[in-house]
Amino acid sequence: MHERSSVADLASNLRSELNRYSPGEKLPSSRSLVERFRASPVTVSRAIAQLATEGLVVTRPGAGAFRAHPRGDVPPPGDTSWQEVSLSGDGSPGAVPRTVDASGVLVSLAAPPTGVIEFNGGYLHSSLQPERALAAALARAGRRPGAWSRPPTDGLTELRAWFAREIGPAFTAADVLITAGGQSALATALRALAPAGAPVLVESPTYPGMLAAARAAGLRPVPVPVDADGVRPDLLAEAFRATGARVFVCQPLFQNPTGTVLAEGRRSEVVRIAREAGAFVVEDDFARFLVHDDAGPLPRPLAADDPDGVVVHVCSLTKAASPSLRVGALAARGPVLERLRAIQIVDSFFVPRPLQEAALELVGSPAWGRHLRSVSTELRARRTAMTVALRQGLPGLSLQHIPVGGGCLWLRLPDAEAGTDESAMVAAALRAGVAVAPGRPYFCAEPPAPQVRLSFCAVAGPAEIAEGVRRLRTAWEGTLATSADSLRP
Repeated sequence: MHERSSVADLASNLRSELNRYSPGEKLPSSRSLVERFRASPVTVSRAIAQLATEGLVVTRPGAGAFRAHPRGDVPPPGDTSWQEVSLSGDGSPGAVPRTVDASGVLVSLAAPPTGVIEFNGGYLHSSLQPERALAAALARAGRRPGAWSRPPTDGLTELRAWFAREIGPAFTAADVLITAGGQSALATALRALAPAGAPVLVESPTYPGMLAAARAAGLRPVPVPVDADGVRPDLLAEAFRATGARVFVCQPLFQNPTGTVLAEGRRSEVVRIAREAGAFVVEDDFARFLVHDDAGPLPRPLAADDPDGVVVHVCSLTKAASPSLRVGALAARGPVLERLRAIQIVDSFFVPRPLQEAALELVGSPAWGRHLRSVSTELRARRTAMTVALRQGLPGLSLQHIPVGGGCLWLRLPDAEAGTDESAMVAAALRAGVAVAPGRPYFCAEPPAPQVRLSFCAVAGPAEIAEGVRRLRTAWEGTLATSADSLRP
């Protein structure tokens, strides 16, 4: 059982027993709870902390936990209806409403109910995260002189230099800004490169978090289709001409959600087309550390072969390490770097130094290389297990590309004429005990077909994958049966 599930279960049990105690009365000791529920001390501590955050218990160091006294009468809510008018826009001609819709992102961030298999997750399963190496790095970082002092606004020089080396030999620390993860870097880049109301070209399908960030900045995403070799240069050039856009956002390596790699012959074409349009390419290199061990040599980042500053490079440690290690980088050349720097300073000043120090300790340790090799092997094994299970148990779902990096598979459902309903499929899967990501949020315009994304990186291993696909087959068969019933006269 996942640790967070154990904590939630124990907190629920303790919550249901609180009425046995009078306000101010002491609860059983942590040791007795450990013995009674056969839980670890850490689980007990976290469950009690959860109740404390809910205001149900009060903890006193050295004394224990006590039932909290009930709070006084809660005042009635005020009238917030005026906010609808205020948030609807400034009313000026041509103004683009700045909508903030995080629903597509929350699909992969929100934890499903206990017992539900996470085929919708976007991060490595806890068993794949380098928890011991992270703990050791954090401990070493805390002992560094000045670990809690203010860092340079651009980030620690040593960490910036490490990211620069990862991008390519032409980059130096002076070209890099440390960011609070990849999502923050994308949001900063979009705000820096395009004014509100402007179009921004995006791959179709693409990462919902980027679409949300673009819309929150008042930008208008315009889709450019991808095929098995990545974005199509002919359609990219046409989109630049038709829209006058000055930004194209792409994931050339293990694109999310399709897993495709931009073909060698298209790489220079994409940069050339953007350069001729006077536009920037935002390269989201999120999955370079999630390569599978059967992938072969990887292409270099687009930024590595771009001397003219067309490419703004985004990368992060988060996907390969832990959701909470929110340390990433923005790399750029020319005047745009100063604009990126200014926006980041205004938004957040800097990334906390202890987190940067811990990241530096992690990537500088032998454990980092061992971890990446282990992840490479494990992701390939999980990908293979899911591919085999889907082909045997759900042959009706079309898997057009098997990726050699990243953590998900992109499947096409039969067309709507066959009775397929993407939303109904996702809902039925959740009722069957498996969470999947619907395809609709990955498109900024009408999707060409119903699709779903299945994650194999967020699960415990092949056994859980097999069980998840079994549940998914149950949901699929039920969806088809319901659809067939509704079509009968």
